[in-house]
Amino acid sequence: QVQLVESGGGSVQAGGSLRLSCAASRGGFSIITMGWYRQTPGKQRELVATITGGSRTDYAASVKGRFTISRDNAKNTIYLQMNNLKPEDTAVYYCASGLTTPPNTYWGQGTQVTVSS
Repeated sequence: QVQLVESGGGSVQAGGSLRLSCAASRGGFSIITMGWYRQTPGKQRELVATITGGSRTDYAASVKGRFTISRDNAKNTIYLQMNNLKPEDTAVYYCASGLTTPPNTYWGQGTQVTVSS
């Protein structure tokens, strides 16, 4: 079992930045794929970004060029740097991990991001 704990959500005005963190509870972190999803009420969960054990990254078209996913294997942590935020980025952001891409085995509890215009 892997526990994932997200942090870093909050409220920001359009054009601002936030950085989300997701810490995994156990080792073996470096070999697994990690990712960020987001969800708004009434909509399906949307994949935002993924990073493999080899640090290959992929992004949803809606965030490419604005968001950056990264990982620190020494800290069992991944990050999502979000710049030039837009109101449509408002959602609950979830961290996920697994052995597949996109990852979907273990999930964090979610962190709220609110972007006001």
